Amino acid sequence: MGINNESDIEANMQIGPTDLGMVRIFIEANGLEVPMDFEPEEAEEIAEEIKAAAMAARAVKKR
Repeated sequence: MGINNESDIEANMQIGPTDLGMVRIFIEANGLEVPMDFEPEEAEEIAEEIKAAAMAARAVKKR
């Protein structure tokens, strides 16, 4: 599956700090749980990538 392929899979996502000073992105779908921990600096880089993708998506939508 690629970034442009749609899917009917539903997932829940939670994002928050851990008690160890990490940022956790927690994905749950179809009974599968995927916890991903990041250093705060890595989380900020991911946030920047999400913002850049949102800007690019807006540009595509306006066409």
